[in-house]
Amino acid sequence: MNPLEVFQSLIGKEFSNSPSPFMRWLKPVVVSAEVGHLEFKYVVRQEWLNPMAILHGGITAGIIDDIIGATLISFNEINYYTTINNTIDYFSIAREGDIIIAETAIVKKGNQIVNVECIVWNEDKSRMIAKGQSNLMKIHPKK
Repeated sequence: MNPLEVFQSLIGKEFSNSPSPFMRWLKPVVVSAEVGHLEFKYVVRQEWLNPMAILHGGITAGIIDDIIGATLISFNEINYYTTINNTIDYFSIAREGDIIIAETAIVKKGNQIVNVECIVWNEDKSRMIAKGQSNLMKIHPKK
C-alpha cells in the first residue's frame, strides 16, 4: 500500500504504526485522507498542558508540524521535505479531555518549495484554536 492508502485504511482508527515516534506519542485518529489533505483528531492529555492547565503552544506547534509532514507523504513521492519555517497564530484554548481536530491543505506546491496550512479546531469545528503555515523544501534521498 502507498502512504495515502495506509492513511485511508486507518480512517476512524489510531495511527499507531507511524514511522514518526512523535506522532505515535500524539496518538492521532485519522478522520479523513486525500492527496494533499489530512484530518486527524486528538484527545488533549494532561502531559500536553501548560501550567495554566490549557493546551501548551509547543504541543500545538508539534501537532501542526507533524501532520503537515504527513500531508506531504500523501503525495507518495520518492522525495522528502524538510521544514523551512513554521508560523503559528493561537486563537483559543483547549483543556484536558477536549477533542481537537487538525486539518491540512496545500496552499502552493512548487518544484522545490511547498506551502502548507494547518488549522486546529475544537471537536465540532466551531472554534479555531490555532492556524499554522509552513514552507517545506524538497530534499532528495541519498543514493
